[in-house]
Amino acid sequence: MTKNDSENTEVEYATFAGGCFWCVEEAFVETSGVLTVTSGYTGGHTRHPTYEQVIKGDTGHAEAVQLAFTPQSITYEKLLEVFWHNIDPTNENGQFCDIGNQYRPAIFYHDERQQQQAITSKQALEGSKPFPAPIAVEIMPLIEFYPAEDYHQGFHHKNPTHYQRYRQGSGRDQRLKELWSEDE
Repeated sequence: MTKNDSENTEVEYATFAGGCFWCVEEAFVETSGVLTVTSGYTGGHTRHPTYEQVIKGDTGHAEAVQLAFTPQSITYEKLLEVFWHNIDPTNENGQFCDIGNQYRPAIFYHDERQQQQAITSKQALEGSKPFPAPIAVEIMPLIEFYPAEDYHQGFHHKNPTHYQRYRQGSGRDQRLKELWSEDE
């Protein structure tokens, strides 16, 4: 957590993994109160991993996004809600067409407050029983976040045609509609 002295606005960070970081990034980039969204890697054992290393599945890292946000504008609980509605929380071994540990869904908390809010949010989702399968999202401490290479940042804006082909081919939107359509 940092303070921006020029505006006296508190800035906090949140980190989520939900499959392809291009898609997770897009889900948060237009969210009011989110200042920045950075695609990257976390949860693994290799220092300073590259995309080529992570996608092979040998580093232990998940593709993830790290958000800077102002809690005066958006709560961590609301960010959790955005996260849940943009993943398949029942698939522990990837998301949509992306299979493997590097695409696992996870919440990486930055402090004890975020940990408790994430646990409470997961328990509420489990309690509402919206899915036949159990919720498979890990909740773990953030140890280190490594930003992805520049060409991955803002990919949906930099390469919209490629991104849309990938997103349509992944089955992500269809599955999200199946999972969450009754909820919305």
